[in-house]
Amino acid sequence: MLLGSFSLKGLAQQTDSIIIKKIDTIKVGGMTIIKSMGDNRKEIFIADTSIRKSDTIKFGTITIIGKDIGKKVDELTKKVEDIDLSKLGELKDRLLKKKPKKVSTNWFVFDIGYAGYTDKTDYSSFDARAFMASPLNEPPTSNDFALRTSRVSNFNLWFFIQRLSLIKSTVNLKYGFGIESNNYFFKTGITYVDDGMPTAAIISPVYTKRKDPGSVSKNKLVANYFTVPMMININTNPMKAKSAFQVSFGVSGGYLFGAWQKQRTTNGKDKTKSEFNLEPFKLSYIGELGLGKVKLYGSVASGKMHQYGVNQVPYTVGVRFSN
Repeated sequence: MLLGSFSLKGLAQQTDSIIIKKIDTIKVGGMTIIKSMGDNRKEIFIADTSIRKSDTIKFGTITIIGKDIGKKVDELTKKVEDIDLSKLGELKDRLLKKKPKKVSTNWFVFDIGYAGYTDKTDYSSFDARAFMASPLNEPPTSNDFALRTSRVSNFNLWFFIQRLSLIKSTVNLKYGFGIESNNYFFKTGITYVDDGMPTAAIISPVYTKRKDPGSVSKNKLVANYFTVPMMININTNPMKAKSAFQVSFGVSGGYLFGAWQKQRTTNGKDKTKSEFNLEPFKLSYIGELGLGKVKLYGSVASGKMHQYGVNQVPYTVGVRFSN
């Protein structure tokens, strides 16, 4: 009886020690996860109970028991070492990049540049001489229409410019709609008149006359057009459209919706609104060259700016800002 009581007492002590450790056990298939409190910290054991021979690996408070674990870790380490780190950046870029859109739109693009014209007028012709009313019958020259080239004179506002992918976003169709404003600043006092007939015989409601250039401090002719551009766009890197090199070329059609001449003289300001004898429609060859958001643009009209009198072909060059 004494031996039996001692045995029971020893078993109770063992049972008490097991209860104190507070062991939690979870079985997942052949794996056993044991969570216990040891040395005042949580310890986790993961064991594969379906095998007899096993390896043990310990990471801090986590102990993993299983077959050939060391061998598997060595294989994983070798694969990590074989990774070409130089390609990780490229892989990251591919994962983060989005596929270019079929159609992309830029809203409210604006241009700042210079508007001029190439003067091809034969000033010895009857039309040119009749277009200039001179009391002394002095023949006109190209100097009468000379421009100030130091002034910013071309302002364009495009309500939208859209790009439609034709071939994998590398070759695109680019089109839009906006307003072109060309300002021609004259060095002389040349003045457009559209309310009478000149002294020379000419069948036209518009002509020009000279003013003393000393009395005119500012003299400009403004022509505004509603314009629709149409271009073929080549994008060298569709995945990086904002920083890629691009080139575009095509044509644009414009309709004259407003024109005026504004002069500042010793007597004050004088502004005359009229279309004068400007051509109502304008067809131009256009181009665009750029890197990223800032682009260079240019245009050359296919025909002359005036309906008669002088043969002046307008052009523009400048900087285009788009998002």
